[in-house]
Amino acid sequence: MKVFSNDCTFNYSWEEVSTGNWVKYCPWNDQSTHVIAVDTLSRQVDPKTGILRTERLITCKQSAPQWLNSLMGSSDVSLVFETSYVDLASKKVTMTSSNMTWSNLLSVHETVVYQPLSERQTRFSQEAKITALCGGWQKVKNAVEEATVCRFSENARKGKEGFESVLEMSRRVFSEERQKEQNQRKMVAA
Repeated sequence: MKVFSNDCTFNYSWEEVSTGNWVKYCPWNDQSTHVIAVDTLSRQVDPKTGILRTERLITCKQSAPQWLNSLMGSSDVSLVFETSYVDLASKKVTMTSSNMTWSNLLSVHETVVYQPLSERQTRFSQEAKITALCGGWQKVKNAVEEATVCRFSENARKGKEGFESVLEMSRRVFSEERQKEQNQRKMVAA
C-alpha cells in the first residue's frame, strides 16, 4: 500500500469553500473536463447531529495505462463513489471516496477534509490509500501503486487550480448579485 497526502490553504472562507465544493466540477473549472457527470444518489440531515450526509456517483473519463486497457479490455470511463459529511456546528466538511471501476485490481480510498484556518482561509487536507491487488507480483504491485500516486499528485495540482477558479468566479458572481440587491433596495426606498 502507498499513501498520497496533500495539504494546502485556500484564501477563501470556509463558507465559500464548502459551498463551492458542490459545484467544483462546473464549466468554470477548466481543469475538471474529465468529469462527465456527478449524480446525487442520496442526501439527508441527521436530526440529532445536524450533519448533512450526501452520496454521489462521479463518472470520469480517465485514461488508464494502455497495457491495462488491453489486458482488461475496458473502456476509459470510470466510476467513483463519494460520501460527504457537512458539519455546520464544527465547520468541517469530510469527503470519502473510493473507486468502483477496477476495484478488483486497485483499491483507492481517499479522504478530503475542509476546515477553517481563519475567517478568510480554509485548510484542505487530502489522503489517498492506494493498494494494488495483483496477487504475489510485488514488482507489478509497486509499479501500479507508484503510477497511481504520481497521477494523484498531478491531479491534486490541477484540482487546486480548477477549484481556485470556481471559488474566484463564485465570489465575483455572489458579489455582483449582492450589489444588484442593494441597488434595487435603494431604488425602492427612493
